[in-house]
Amino acid sequence: MPPTLAPTATLLEIRSAVWHKSTFSGASNGCVEHAELSSNRRAIRDTKTRESGAIVFESPAWRAFVAGVNSGALPL
Repeated sequence: MPPTLAPTATLLEIRSAVWHKSTFSGASNGCVEHAELSSNRRAIRDTKTRESGAIVFESPAWRAFVAGVNSGALPL
């Protein structure tokens, strides 16, 4: 089975999203923001390069990502 492409978000979704700084981000560099998009997907982006876009997750992938971070399987 060929790999599937990650979902894309429209520029309007990204621009109109309410972004929140991750509680894991420090006071200086290395800050990450996350948002729930109007399509019920989630997105993350680097605060230093907001104009570079965001990584978008469908709900099951977002839950797996968060579970991986919380369990330590995806170290920060």
